[in-house]
Amino acid sequence: MEVLAAIGTGHGTISRKRQLFLPPPAMRFQFNPSISIYPSPQFQSQLQLQLSTNQTLTVVPALGGGGIDGETERSSPLEVKKEIQRCYQLVHRLGRGALYLGSSRVQPAHPHYLLALELSREVAKMLDCTTWTGAGPGLMDAVTRGALQAKKPVGGFKIGKEAGEWTSSNFHPYLPPDTYFTCRFFSARKHGLVDAIVRNDPSEMTAIVALPGGIGTADEIFEILALIQLERIGSKFPVPFVLLNYDGYYTKLLEFIEVCEQWGTVATGEVESLWTVCNSNFEALEYLAEFYGICESKRNYDIGKYVNQGTGSYIFKKMKS
Repeated sequence: MEVLAAIGTGHGTISRKRQLFLPPPAMRFQFNPSISIYPSPQFQSQLQLQLSTNQTLTVVPALGGGGIDGETERSSPLEVKKEIQRCYQLVHRLGRGALYLGSSRVQPAHPHYLLALELSREVAKMLDCTTWTGAGPGLMDAVTRGALQAKKPVGGFKIGKEAGEWTSSNFHPYLPPDTYFTCRFFSARKHGLVDAIVRNDPSEMTAIVALPGGIGTADEIFEILALIQLERIGSKFPVPFVLLNYDGYYTKLLEFIEVCEQWGTVATGEVESLWTVCNSNFEALEYLAEFYGICESKRNYDIGKYVNQGTGSYIFKKMKS
C-alpha cells in the first residue's frame, strides 16, 4: 500500500512516500481505492491537500484521537500505567492468593464446572487465601462460587471484550463492584493476574491453577510459564503451578511439548519442572498441601460428590452424540 506523509500546516502538495512519518500532531494518510474518508473541517483548515483525480484518501488519526472503529484510542502509555496501578491496588486490598485460569464457556451442568467449584472451595479453605479469577462466566463462575462457599475473599480482573456474557461492561451478577475491575487493556489485566500470585514472604501461600480452557487460557498458561522460566515470578519464593488435566483434556498439549523436546526447541524436562500435572482434585490438593507443608489434620477434603473424576465418560458421550 502506498503511504503519503503530510508535514506542516500551510498550503502545498503531497508526494508519494514509501515510508511512514508521524510528526506531531501526526496524521497518517494511506491510499485505499475502496474507502474515502474526509478530514474534519479543522484539519482541512490546517492542511491543504492536492490529490490527483484517481486517488482516494484514508485518514487514520494518530494516538490521542478517535479510532477508525469509533472507539477511543489510548492517548498515551500513562493510561495503561493508571490501569495497572488500579489492578495493583485491588490486589493489595484483597490480598494475594490462588489464581485460576480457565474457560468462560463451560456450562454449569458440565462436570468440569462442578470439579472447579469444589477445587476452589477446598483450596481457599486449606490455604486461607483470596481466590482470583477473570470474574466471568463458565469455569470462572464455578471458581468464584466455590470460594464464596468457603467464605473466603474473591477478586477478579475482567476484560472489556471477552467471550461470553457479563464481560462487555463492568458488571457481575453477584460479586460486589469493589472486588473486581474491568480492564480496558489486556496488558494491565495480565499485570494484575500475575501480581495476585507473587510471593514476597515465605508465609504467603499462592498458587496458579490452570483449568480446561481455550485460546485465552492457553495464552495465559504459557505467558505465566515463560515468566516462571525466566525467573520473573517465583525467583524469590517459588509459586506452585497446577495443570488440571480433567478427563485427559490437556493430553495432546503435553504430547506437543514432548515433540518440542524431541526437536530441541524445549529442553528435556524443562516444562515438567515448571508445573505439576494433576488428573483430579485430590491430586491437586495433595500437591499444594505438600508444597506448603499443610499438616495431615487439615487435609480433610470435601470432594468427589459430583462426578467420577478422570473417567472421561462425559467427554466420550458428548463426542458420540
